[in-house]
Amino acid sequence: MIKGFKDFIMQGNVIDLAVAVVIGAAFSAIVDAIVAGLIEPLIALAFNADDIADATLGPFGIGLIIAAVIKFLAVAIVIYFVFVAPMNAVKARQAAKAGAPADEAPTEQELLVQIRDLLASKQQ
Repeated sequence: MIKGFKDFIMQGNVIDLAVAVVIGAAFSAIVDAIVAGLIEPLIALAFNADDIADATLGPFGIGLIIAAVIKFLAVAIVIYFVFVAPMNAVKARQAAKAGAPADEAPTEQELLVQIRDLLASKQQ
């Protein structure tokens, strides 16, 4: 039972996922700091508010919604350009190194057609 658990934990996918969660949390903290310290004050200035949470559009307090959307987009952009795009490039290079896959074997029907054509050409 313990061996099975050890095998499960040592699988590449589980370890990759654990690393991704830790790195994602670290990047999230960095991006949150940039958004809170730089981007949110600029948006608050645009709405003539002291804090983005105080930003309103007419009777609607949209500051918190804008802040949440900005944080989400910032984290998504950083994760994409730091992890996803480079990983896709690595996979593309590995696929190019592997070369084109070998041609598939002909189907049974294609083989029968070839045999028929050969027999027909020998009879003529």
